[in-house]
Amino acid sequence: MNPTHLVSKRVRELLDTARHRRVLVVGDALLDQFIWGRVNRISPEAPVPVVEFDRESFMPGGAANVARNLTALGVATELFAVIGQDAAGENLRTLLTQAAVNCRGLHIHPQRPTSIKTRIIANRQQVVRVDREAPTDLGAAASETLLASLKRRLSAADAVIVGDYGKGVVTQWLLDRLRDECRQRGLWLSLDPKPVHELNLSRLSLITPNRKEAFELARAQDTVRHENPLADTPLLGAAERLLSELQPALMLITLGEQGMLLCRRGQPPLHIPTTAREVFDVSGAGDTVIAAFTLAIAAGASPVEAAAISNHAAGVVVGKFGTATVQPAELLASFEPTS
Repeated sequence: MNPTHLVSKRVRELLDTARHRRVLVVGDALLDQFIWGRVNRISPEAPVPVVEFDRESFMPGGAANVARNLTALGVATELFAVIGQDAAGENLRTLLTQAAVNCRGLHIHPQRPTSIKTRIIANRQQVVRVDREAPTDLGAAASETLLASLKRRLSAADAVIVGDYGKGVVTQWLLDRLRDECRQRGLWLSLDPKPVHELNLSRLSLITPNRKEAFELARAQDTVRHENPLADTPLLGAAERLLSELQPALMLITLGEQGMLLCRRGQPPLHIPTTAREVFDVSGAGDTVIAAFTLAIAAGASPVEAAAISNHAAGVVVGKFGTATVQPAELLASFEPTS
């Protein structure tokens, strides 16, 4: 039997155990704004579509979406991040509170605006995205305050996730100290990397780059993509280089419609085909992957089991619009055999 073919009974056991775990999330918290409308004509002013406004919605994004994915699966979650002293920050805090995310580690920085990603969706397609942010490194005083509040909660945690979206909260100083604190306590430390933000990512428990990020981190050229990832020589070479240089306990490379590649030092990579039946929106899918994998590990899953669970969770969320989450019932249903 393929070890990635979990049965719903085992998944239920892990989800039940996860309810007694606590995960801390630190990183760049964003507010995702979605403007929904329809396109029926092209503008006479320029060759662009005219979007007729229908409605707008807001969702937590970035590290905030990682936290929201965890609470959706029943895991006690605390978020440590920075928001601005603005309406967007208050909106984000309200959304997180409604999602049962503990926001005591959400600090207000009066000199930094809350990062907002505005996506305009028309006829079920994203037309354009507008980013409003100030992606400069967090100052020393704010970083120390953030780390101090996080350290006070480490003794009650079972795992930590770092969500680096290149907005300045995750600095080398913060990552180095967090890595040391987690190692001293034997805590699992996961990180979703952003190569544009150059950091020393060595000796982490888990890193979850997508294909593009893996090649960038490995400083390698991505050439022709093979339909079988296990026969994709450039991909396997980049993965081997990252395992050798960064020495993570585990690396999970997400491959979109090709699924995932679980990489472990001294073992052959394991390809996990996607379970997605329909793909409407990949926004935030990486957040779901790192959240589901980490909670599974915290609940006692093996790396292969955790990869299978995160793969199924991602398969559910890409079938929804917006930065979505997966509910326990949806995850369990995805493991039920289809007739």
